[in-house]
This record gives sequence, C-alpha cells and structure tokens, in this order.
Amino acid sequence: MRDRAGWFLGRPGEGRRAEGEEMLIIWGWRVFYHTIAQGMFYCRKCGGDRPYRHRAGRRFITIFFIPVIPLTKVGEHVQCDACKTRYVTEVLNSPTSASMQAAIPAGVRAMCAVMLRTGGPDNSAARGRALDAVRAAGQQDYDESTLAEDLMHSLDQAREMITHFGAQLRPEAKEWHLAEAVRIGLADGPLTENERSTAEMIASDLGMTNAQALGVITLTEQAAGAN
Repeated sequence: MRDRAGWFLGRPGEGRRAEGEEMLIIWGWRVFYHTIAQGMFYCRKCGGDRPYRHRAGRRFITIFFIPVIPLTKVGEHVQCDACKTRYVTEVLNSPTSASMQAAIPAGVRAMCAVMLRTGGPDNSAARGRALDAVRAAGQQDYDESTLAEDLMHSLDQAREMITHFGAQLRPEAKEWHLAEAVRIGLADGPLTENERSTAEMIASDLGMTNAQALGVITLTEQAAGAN
C-alpha cells in the first residue's frame, strides 16, 4: 500500500520488490525535547527549592516513531524534576529559598558597612547598632572582626550586594531595612549631609523611589528625636 507521502519500502533481503507487494511506512511528526541546562530553582507547586531541567524542543518528522528530519524549534521550558510541572523560562529569574536566606545577612552587612564608613567607623554606639542589625538579620555569629572585614570591601562591592538584596524584598521590607541603616547613622547624633546622601544611595540600590526614601529617612529621624 502506498503511504501518504508516496514512499515505498521493500521487504528486507529482497533484491527488488515483487509485483503487487508493498508495505506501509508509518510516518508523522512529533516534538522532542532535550535538556540544555540543569540546576536548582524555586518550584511554586512544591513550595520549595527543587532540581530543574531547562529543556528545548524541536519538531521532527518521524519514520516508525524515530525522529529523522528536524523541523522548526517549538520553544523552551523549565520542568521541575520532583513534580514534573512545566514553567516558562522566566521562573529562573526568581530567587531560590537558599539564595534569599544568604542574601539577607549579606545585604544588611553591606548596608551597615556603607553607613558606618560614612559616619565614622570608630564610634562604639554606631558599631554596636550595626552588629545588632546584622545579628537580627540571621547571622548570630557576626562580631567585630567580621565587621572590620566588611569595612574593607569596596563601595562597588557593597552596592552590588545591596542591589541583589533589594531585588528580593517587598516594599515594606525595603523601608524597614533602610530605617535600620538610618538608625546606625543616628547612633552618634543627627545625620550629617554625607550620611543623608548615603541613606538616599542605599534606598536607590534597594529599588526605592526618592519619595519613599525621603519619607523613611524623615520618619526615622523624627522617631529618634522623640526618644
């Protein structure tokens, strides 16, 4: 019998096809996927960090269900290895739980170091406030020696960590952490112009608007004055 594509297949071992004897070739098309990357991501269905496969697909013409001729690409997706749920590739832009847990103390450490360097790192009250802020963020073993190491980091390094930190925070959390940085500057007296500029820079790196930054700084100053 002639198939839809008009192809014939002789019987194996025959030198030529016998008259009237024809076989149907089973053909069609199907999408096949292959893995192009693997890693860990936050699976929304599982509710936690899980291994994933980043997969790309291509449509093939098949003969006897075997891919033979590649056709068009059909896109990519991310598949959770645990629950097999498929996501668009943008899901990989979301932080994992592990990266968020690591980013919180790192971001707070960077903010504290930047503010301390601006206002004077030798002030004991400001240093104590910075130590308390980092410990409250989850790093209980943070001490004076670790703080001294953080003060040695460049401003560019610190700002990069603050930006990464801010990208994972909700608006109200950004305001809370900015207020903590402002309190470090207020620990040794009213904010100087340099400290105020540093607070505005931290707010910008956290992803806050100028109006949000001004509101948090002003309210924190007023609360400190009332106390």
